[in-house]
Amino acid sequence: MNRLLGVPAFARLWAAAFFGETAEWMLQVALPLHVFQRTGSAATTALSIVLGLLPAVLLSPVAGVVADRWNRRAVLFGVCCGLAVVALPLLAEPGVTVVYAVMAAQAALASVFEPARNALVPELVGVADVTAANGLMSVNGSIARLAGGWAGGALLGFGGLADVITGYLAVLAVAAALLAKPFRRVTAPAPVPAREPVVRAWLAGLGELTRDRRLWRTGFALVLTSLAQGMFLVLFVVYVLDVLGGSEADAGLLRGVQALGGLAAGFALATVARRVAPAALLGWGALGLGLLSAVIWNLAPVTTALGVYVGLFAVAGAPGVVVGAGVLSEIQRAVAPERAGRVLSTTFAMVATFTTAGALLAGALVAVTGPAALLDVQAGVYVFAGAVVLVRRRGTREPVGRYRAASSAKS
Repeated sequence: MNRLLGVPAFARLWAAAFFGETAEWMLQVALPLHVFQRTGSAATTALSIVLGLLPAVLLSPVAGVVADRWNRRAVLFGVCCGLAVVALPLLAEPGVTVVYAVMAAQAALASVFEPARNALVPELVGVADVTAANGLMSVNGSIARLAGGWAGGALLGFGGLADVITGYLAVLAVAAALLAKPFRRVTAPAPVPAREPVVRAWLAGLGELTRDRRLWRTGFALVLTSLAQGMFLVLFVVYVLDVLGGSEADAGLLRGVQALGGLAAGFALATVARRVAPAALLGWGALGLGLLSAVIWNLAPVTTALGVYVGLFAVAGAPGVVVGAGVLSEIQRAVAPERAGRVLSTTFAMVATFTTAGALLAGALVAVTGPAALLDVQAGVYVFAGAVVLVRRRGTREPVGRYRAASSAKS
């Protein structure tokens, strides 16, 4: 862990990711709560979440090609600046329609950010260390989730949406500053792809994803876990505010406190678990998350004490981080570097598509069935995803990374 943080380029990317994710979590928590406050409708809240996800699906071909063709560090810097600009209308505490538009614009920019950042990681640390690097990214992501989730809910509850956006812009400016200078890499830069049409270039990256049986397995698990996550995004708001009788700040705390478990998991991935097979991380993480979720969702008849849920949500952060690290490490090890951006953008688009489907499903059914039944279904989907991966990984070999070593390149 210390060795990776001793790599200046990775350390700077790691710090920039912390501030960027802190800002992102502020809005992820505050905006759905703001919409629910204004409308009182779970279906409308679901629509806001969908608008925050749909651009990732529609822009997947463009986002992946941008991440592969352009300087990835410059792409990350430009996205941070763009995120700040499109958030400015929220300073006036506008109506729900403007909030929808800003969420869509933010999601469009984020669809470029994630594949570029994750494709850059192996070039800064080497492919052999991607699991440890992803674990470290999870550490600061977990801290960012705790800080940003709590700040988003608290600022909304105590000061309103304008205060949330002011804090968001300040944190995002720090991330942009850290990305302003070039990085020094430890592997050769990915070859610049030929200037082929965007759709053809994206399909070439998609072919890389579909040819590998291990990535088929990973993709199937992603479909299931994304459905479950989409259901959670809608049902969580209803569960905290209506079932538990909590406040906006309570919702922010419960979303953010998952960072504590995620922090522990990230440290484990960066140290003792850095050589664990990515498929094992994905399978056991999903299974553990499903079982723990089932406990949480069925506890309300016994107690609604906030402290109990703070503890349980903190623990639930660990398997969630393990799942994410397993997915990223599997892809980073298996995919050619010149197509990594396209494959990762396709992966994130798939996540966004099925997260959207889960959110729409939950928003449409919650008024009919109530949140309890749907939350049990959500937990069961996680359990099924974990079981499928753990059964099918037997007899498969780990992918071999294809990154080339080099001494000192800049990005």
